[in-house]
Amino acid sequence: LAQLDATRGGLARLESADDPVLVALADAARRYPIPVEAFEDLIDGAETDARGAGYETFSELERYCRRVAGSIGRLSLGVFDCSDRELGATLADDLGVALQIGNVLRDVSEDAAGGRLYLPREDLDRFGCEAVGGGFNGPIELVIAFEAERGLAWLRHGLELVPLLDRRSASCVLAMAGKYRRLLERIASEPMLVLQGRLSLRPWEKGLVLARSLARAGA
Repeated sequence: LAQLDATRGGLARLESADDPVLVALADAARRYPIPVEAFEDLIDGAETDARGAGYETFSELERYCRRVAGSIGRLSLGVFDCSDRELGATLADDLGVALQIGNVLRDVSEDAAGGRLYLPREDLDRFGCEAVGGGFNGPIELVIAFEAERGLAWLRHGLELVPLLDRRSASCVLAMAGKYRRLLERIASEPMLVLQGRLSLRPWEKGLVLARSLARAGA
C-alpha cells in the first residue's frame, strides 16, 4: 500500500519526475493522447486487491474490473490509431471488464485457497453456493459457467472497438481478446476445470488465436 501511494505521488508530479519510468511516461504522454489519469483507477484497483476486498454485487465487481483492466484498455488506446476516441475509450473499458472476468474465473481456485473472493456474493446466493474454508459449498460450476457467459457477452460488445482501429492496433487487440475468448469458452463448457488449478491455453490454441487475429485484422 505504501508503494502504491508512492507511485500515486510520482504520477502527480510527472513533469518533474526523475525516475526513468516516469520520465519515459511523461515523454510518451506529451506525444500521444494517453489518459494519464487512468493510472489513478489502476492504483485504486491495486489497493482494493491489497486490502482483500470482496464484492456483494456484480456492479461492484464491474467497478473493480474497470479500474484494474478497463484502465489498461484506455491507456493502450492512447497509443493506438483510433477513428473515434470517445467511443473507443468506452469500448476499450468494456473490453477490459471482459478480460478481467476471465482472470477472476481462471484464478478462482487459487484465490479461494488464499481467502480471496471475487465472485459476486449475489451470484453465489442465486445458485445456492457459499464460500467456505478456501473452497465452495453448492453447485459452484453453475456460478462459474454463468460468469463465463457474462464475460463472453462483455467481450463481444467490447470487440466493437476493432473496426475503429488501424490494422496493427487491431491485431494487438484481437490477439489479446482471442486468448480470453478461448479461455472463457472453455470455462463456460467445462467450468470445473478452473477448480483443478490455474487454467491456461495449450500451445496450439495460442497459435490459432494469433493466426486468426492477424487474418481478421487484415480483412
